[in-house]
Amino acid sequence: MTISLGNDHAGPAYKNAITEYLTSQSLKVINHGTDSEDSVDYPDFVHPVAEDVEKGTSDFGIIICGSGNGANMTANKHQGVRSALCWNTELVALARQHNDANVLSIPARFVSQEEALDFVKVFLDTDFEGGRHQNRVAKIACQ
Repeated sequence: MTISLGNDHAGPAYKNAITEYLTSQSLKVINHGTDSEDSVDYPDFVHPVAEDVEKGTSDFGIIICGSGNGANMTANKHQGVRSALCWNTELVALARQHNDANVLSIPARFVSQEEALDFVKVFLDTDFEGGRHQNRVAKIACQ
């Protein structure tokens, strides 16, 4: 499994911890994020993640910015991307189960690094339920 990561200046430490976890699980990581806390523009680091997911280069994406909002909005501009901004594990599980989310947006300034790692674990371990949710998910993308 391949995971693309992207982050702005609010998320280098989170990205590094997530990368360490993912590689310990023998997952491939594509790093599109900054390693600096110097101010940058989050779209420059999120669009490449969304493109990887869109093209199938990555199975999932994880994006990190201060509030998670800007990154989430940017990723969701891409057709075929269903990015979910989550701040607890219940939302992460529901985003996968009901919405078939393929990108997880983490608000680094509002959750701890430990919580973010829990989000990643739940995100990758939770399957889409399909069934009654499949028809709804099929209607998300603009035609």
